[in-house]
Amino acid sequence: MAKEKVVLAYSGGLDTSVIVKWLREKYDYEIVAVTADVGQGETELTGLEEKAINSGAAQVFVEDIREELVTDYIFPMVQSGAVYEGKYLLGTAIARPVIGKRLVEIAEKVGAGAIAHGATGKGNDQVRFEFAIKALNPYLKIIAPWREWEFKSRSDCIEYAREKSIPIPVTAEKPYSIDRNLWHISFEGGILEDPAREPDGGMFRLTCDPLDAPDQPEEISISWEKGIPCAINDKELAPLELVMELNRIAGKHGIGRIDLVENRLLGMKSRGVYETPGGTILAFAHRELEHYTLDRETLHYKEAVALKYAELIYYGLWFTPLREALDAFIRTTQETVSGKIKLKLYKGNIVVGGRESQHTLYHQGMATFEADELFDQKDAEGFINLYGLPLTIKGMMNRKSRQGHEQEVAKN
Repeated sequence: MAKEKVVLAYSGGLDTSVIVKWLREKYDYEIVAVTADVGQGETELTGLEEKAINSGAAQVFVEDIREELVTDYIFPMVQSGAVYEGKYLLGTAIARPVIGKRLVEIAEKVGAGAIAHGATGKGNDQVRFEFAIKALNPYLKIIAPWREWEFKSRSDCIEYAREKSIPIPVTAEKPYSIDRNLWHISFEGGILEDPAREPDGGMFRLTCDPLDAPDQPEEISISWEKGIPCAINDKELAPLELVMELNRIAGKHGIGRIDLVENRLLGMKSRGVYETPGGTILAFAHRELEHYTLDRETLHYKEAVALKYAELIYYGLWFTPLREALDAFIRTTQETVSGKIKLKLYKGNIVVGGRESQHTLYHQGMATFEADELFDQKDAEGFINLYGLPLTIKGMMNRKSRQGHEQEVAKN
């Protein structure tokens, strides 16, 4: 009788290495390991299939979804302007829905009845993966070992791996968690759980220390078409190639490091350290181009939409009607967000070097402090009188009330 199949989101890290063995012992499943190549690099992917098979997986899929991640998830996020809690560019969060989508596709392909993941019961990723699965195929069973097994910590997992002779990439002395994709790297846990402790300088992988960055600024330009970046220094690049090139350029100048104590979806605060070099440049340049091309009311309302969009991504609510509706609004706002932004990069900083767009709403003749024939400054008086009418009425009422009070005091 054939065993029931389970698709495991497999990274080859500590948690999923242990889970392969645990699932076989606990459920006697036939395990189909699925690794999503989201740009974590050859080092993490090399030998992964062999490792999964040696750990007990019956079948292994390594799926390259980098292009899909950039074009269908990251670029719409860039168009939205989403930034979580003012700092986090959502590098881990934005990759989860596309990974969840591929897990469902593989499960349906191989006839699996369940999907398992290694996200902890304290984190955000369990929600993100499971929301994606529920939205795309609610009939699949979900197994989250961290919510079931007897292990209470990563140290317990390390000990279990040693007992079962499972090769693992971390030690008890340095157990912080690393998540890498083409958009960013995140570091959490271990020594980073003390917010008073500065991150280890040798920990960073995509960016140099700003103090060690070149002593001369580098000037670059980014061209945009309807809110989508399409060229660097007037050289057109494919989406994935463009992001990777910006990672290289920005990393050289120490751009994109953040250290954040954030609010997780489950209610607790956590400390994360992130590197998002190319993403930091894109978010900066896109914001500058929007300021140049969007009218005031649209820009201000879109800022509110960006906050909500960031929450939807962070909370794992990508496959929702609200996100799709917001996308429709955002795409409309981006119709005129085309042009070029020139930047200067220097020791962790980004400075605007110039703006160009055929759709700009900036009118030099109107904005000038010099003499002009377009704006009659006398018109401002009527505007102030009408716009300030509520203040005038409120001031009159306050003054009348104050005078009445003073007369009462005088009588007594």
